[in-house]
Amino acid sequence: MSIARVQSFAFSGIEAVPVEVQVQISSGLPAFLVVGLPDKAVGEARERVRAALTAMGLALPPKRVLINLAPADLLKEGSHFDLPIALGVLAAMEVVPRDEMAGFAALGELSLDGSLNAVAGVLPAAIGASTRELGLICPASQGGEAAWAGRIEVLAGTDLLSLINHFRGTQVLTPPEPAGVAEAGRGPCLSDVKGMETAKRALEIAAAGGHNLLLMGSPGSGKSMLAARLPGLLPDLTPHQALEVSMIHSVAGMLDGGRLVMRPPFREPHHSASQAALTGGGQRAKPGEVSLAHRGVLFLDELPEFPSQALEALRGPMESGRTTVSRAKAHVTYPARFQLIAAMNPCRCGYLGDGSRECGRAPRCGEDYQNRISGPVIDRMDLTVEVQPASAAELARAPPGEPSAAVADRVAAARQAQRQRYGVDGAASNAEADSRDVHLAADAQDLAERAMEKLRLSPRGYTRVLRVARSIADLAGAKLVVRAHVAEALAFRHRPPGRKIP
Repeated sequence: MSIARVQSFAFSGIEAVPVEVQVQISSGLPAFLVVGLPDKAVGEARERVRAALTAMGLALPPKRVLINLAPADLLKEGSHFDLPIALGVLAAMEVVPRDEMAGFAALGELSLDGSLNAVAGVLPAAIGASTRELGLICPASQGGEAAWAGRIEVLAGTDLLSLINHFRGTQVLTPPEPAGVAEAGRGPCLSDVKGMETAKRALEIAAAGGHNLLLMGSPGSGKSMLAARLPGLLPDLTPHQALEVSMIHSVAGMLDGGRLVMRPPFREPHHSASQAALTGGGQRAKPGEVSLAHRGVLFLDELPEFPSQALEALRGPMESGRTTVSRAKAHVTYPARFQLIAAMNPCRCGYLGDGSRECGRAPRCGEDYQNRISGPVIDRMDLTVEVQPASAAELARAPPGEPSAAVADRVAAARQAQRQRYGVDGAASNAEADSRDVHLAADAQDLAERAMEKLRLSPRGYTRVLRVARSIADLAGAKLVVRAHVAEALAFRHRPPGRKIP
């Protein structure tokens, strides 16, 4: 009484963890048992497998069918175990050859008629199979996604019967080609924005160095309009970054058509989003918005309206570039190296400091509203800009602003300088750089030190000022950070009223 074995994967973050599906058919009362810590979706696979075999004119033998998912102490979640369980049962019944199944891993969901449905996580599973020198069996709709893993054999069948015929030699499945690159527009053009030169300058600096940016202004002043134009200033992802981002989207079931994501993601959750929605979690510990925005932009509009617990949960990912979802039996870590762009009104009514429509409860209204954002979160914002609304005359008569393409060229040149400075294995942008890598002229160093004392900057704030100054220097094509670069970085630093630059 031998055991049929088929390889599959569980997922811990974006890592594919090997799982061996072991099938034993033995004498005894007819039963179909699945053991090895399966969740409800995995446990229901026995009914889908039974129905799929019946649809093909096959029937389970009137014996005891035992499915073990090893290792048994690892929680198995998701319907993608349907296909390896079905193939293992078919191998145990001698319908498909066992020796050929040993060279493949499999994942896919079965319909009752035996057809294969798409599942999440095919790309990381294909990469995991490649590292173990295995082929991959998956639904036909995701063959192009699996083909991105490189030189592995991919069998993408439309249904279970096509896979059986392939292994029995009566049909040959054509190897799929990589699905291509996802089409993503660069968004609206910056030339549409008239006036607001200070805010546009801050947006360019943020794009050049990957810095966090807080936009503060009255309703309708153009905060969201500016944030929507940031993606058009960012360069394409590197191949390594594109693969990493695509793996996250694959695990989340959001990789459209299996096409790689080459543009930086832009995520803008509503302010009613929960902590789990932002940082990840839920019943199956799915990636949250901070991970879906990895290597891209997370835009939080109406920042004070977000739950305070959710905002505080951003503090760790903003520093470490990753987020960990803790459960009683597992800790799942996702990448979360995102650029935070936030927008908020200066007070609850929105018109604090607006001469034409002054807030009736100033300054208490503004203090109460802005205090919803904790000091540690504000301290992590590299640049803060008060967006002043353009006048009617400026909107009507001002010439079009500089197009996004021109600004994007300067940003690309600055990013290229950063790649040359930090190397392939170093920081991806100035926002991740070590302060020791930022070299200042003597007068610039003196200004930075005096500013830390006078403005009471935290060590984190001091480091972020140096990083912003380095990005300003990169935009200017300067090798050394001089006093003017530090002064401009300090001008964009958030500080309480009454504290002036020394």
